[in-house]
Amino acid sequence: MQVFRIQDLCQVVRGKYPALKTEPGEYPMVVTAAKRRTASSYQLDAAAVCIPLISSTGHGHASMHRVHYQDGKFALANLLVALIPKDKHLCDAKYLYYLLNARKKDYFVPLMSGTANVSLREKDIADVTIALPSLAEQQQITREIDSYVARIEEAGLLHQAIEREARAMTASALHRMVSNVPSRTMREVAPIVRRPVDIDSSFEYLELGIRSFGNGTFHKPGLMGSVVGSKRLFRIEPGDLIFSNVFAWEGAVAVAGADDAGRYGSHRFITCVPQPALVRAEFLKAYFLTSRGLEILGKASPGGAGRNRTLGVEALQEIQVPVPEIGNQDWFVQLQAGMDELVGLQRRSCQELQGLLTVFLNKILPGMS
Repeated sequence: MQVFRIQDLCQVVRGKYPALKTEPGEYPMVVTAAKRRTASSYQLDAAAVCIPLISSTGHGHASMHRVHYQDGKFALANLLVALIPKDKHLCDAKYLYYLLNARKKDYFVPLMSGTANVSLREKDIADVTIALPSLAEQQQITREIDSYVARIEEAGLLHQAIEREARAMTASALHRMVSNVPSRTMREVAPIVRRPVDIDSSFEYLELGIRSFGNGTFHKPGLMGSVVGSKRLFRIEPGDLIFSNVFAWEGAVAVAGADDAGRYGSHRFITCVPQPALVRAEFLKAYFLTSRGLEILGKASPGGAGRNRTLGVEALQEIQVPVPEIGNQDWFVQLQAGMDELVGLQRRSCQELQGLLTVFLNKILPGMS
């Protein structure tokens, strides 16, 4: 095992392309984000490891989410540097990528500095020392990692295919179920229910948030009543159908679950309580997330974009929704739950493989020199 400084082992090349102002084209452009952009020209024609020069999270916090590997002709954004091995008989670029990506928190994050804009200097990258095994060992390790990564990617593609099929099946079932059934207003089947609370300065209020695109609820940090101030809070109960009044038009619709009990929402959240003899909350959520449902929510949310598009309380209550027989709704809710469980199982399997990859990398790659 030999020890090298990066500047002795590699050319250190600063990117020259502005990420957001570069004309798209035929060449991949490496940026700080995971997904590549494109460029109409290229800067480098080599196998390289690309290191971001800015913190992934900013706000005074040093972090690095990813290091990139790229080969062939490519453009490099000006917030990264490329490390290109000088001697291909000494250092394999793909091995170097696996090593630096696995050890980025050890090699690079401690070198970041700054207050608001936390960044990494090229000279500090160049001065990092790493230990390298022989070229033959590097290539063998790279082949093993490549094989493992290929299996993970194959599992990821399978997960995506299963998720597409599951979503298509539930969408088809929902479409058939709501065809030619009577409609009623939300005021009739799931009226708005507000549960205002009197703020106690000594009590901690656990707030709830809603993700867009039907991605459920999330939990915000608690706020003491003493810092809530004049903010209005409303209690949320499991089973509530909840709308974000500023992002309903992009699918910020959710059903509160058992783990959301004891949570509170601001006046930005509209809670509806389904009439149990008429509708199920999960059915209404699924309907509002269809293209037709989103169109209806969009019309009930006039304005420009973002926070200028607000779902009106009266408009929501007057929305007409299909009301299939309750037994059919129960069947659909069970179908959707089964599909969600299948998708979740696949997702957890992919996450477990990623975790095993981390263990594998820590075992097979050397630590800091």
